[in-house]
Amino acid sequence: MPGGTTVLVTGGAGFIGSHTCVELLDHGYDVVVVDDYSNSSPGALERVAKIAGRPPAAVYEIGLHDRRALSRVFDEHAIDAVIHFAAKKAVGESVDLPITYYDTNVGGTTALLRAMHDHGVHRLVFSSSCSIYGNAARVPLTEADPADPTNPYATSKWLCEQVLADTCRYLPELSVLSLRYFNPVGAHPSGLLGEVPRGTPGNVMPYLAQVAAGRLPQLRVFGGDYPTADGTGVRDYVHVMDVAEGHRVALEHLDDEHGMRVLNLGTGQGTSVLELVAAFQRACGTPIPYEITDRRPGDVPALVADPSAVARAWNWTATRDLTAMCEDAWRFQELNPSGYPA
Repeated sequence: MPGGTTVLVTGGAGFIGSHTCVELLDHGYDVVVVDDYSNSSPGALERVAKIAGRPPAAVYEIGLHDRRALSRVFDEHAIDAVIHFAAKKAVGESVDLPITYYDTNVGGTTALLRAMHDHGVHRLVFSSSCSIYGNAARVPLTEADPADPTNPYATSKWLCEQVLADTCRYLPELSVLSLRYFNPVGAHPSGLLGEVPRGTPGNVMPYLAQVAAGRLPQLRVFGGDYPTADGTGVRDYVHVMDVAEGHRVALEHLDDEHGMRVLNLGTGQGTSVLELVAAFQRACGTPIPYEITDRRPGDVPALVADPSAVARAWNWTATRDLTAMCEDAWRFQELNPSGYPA
């Protein structure tokens, strides 16, 4: 692996970002982290250092809109590539706060692009989302399927992709890999690193874990009348360690060609909410009470990846199954009932 290669990870203290930092450190990269901790914790980076046996080269508590501070990060480090996670990510919240989502997600991306361009950094892996596909007419979804975002979060990711693709057209030296991953869940198998939401979890897996631990009374299942086998929403859940590995492998393929490329990261297997509840019950050995409620605005019936393009391009596939996802998430919950220490 490239000794001395320095990667800037924006949002590196977040759920996917922190696991990716471990993956990069384990493979010999030097890592510089930028995070404003608006939806993360410095404690995650302490765990990253413990797992990897060494800390990131530097950590900066700044937001991407602070252009001067961001520019100083590039001034102080010879950045070879950037992995861009920093964003707001809750579908339901985005419906209530659309302007905030566009300002943070799209504005943060353009600020980062400006800093990269000003400092001669031309290699970027972008954290995109399967939500771009929206209310898909069919599954599984290929990268050629049309975008049809149904909520401001998804639209913000789609707009970021449009900005990146257009920038690549005018700046031919720029190489961008946009990874549309499906539903990252699970935790590091050590139990030291996982998903620690602020307040009530907005994602189903940490919510399930807190119900199993007795911290929440029951799971609310949003919608029981979708056109799926059991009426609940179907998603392609993918282990966060597979997603982290996918980002590391993407770095290795940034130089394959210039311009903008889009790839799905997923397993190709759809799991309904009720099937996920059953799998989590098996992992934790505890019944999970749930209540089926009305559909949530912005949600869609099914999102399942066709991951064959990334397999062809890189000979890479996700390898961890739903059992591992649930067991690792439950292990993290048991070992960290209140999240990371303050």
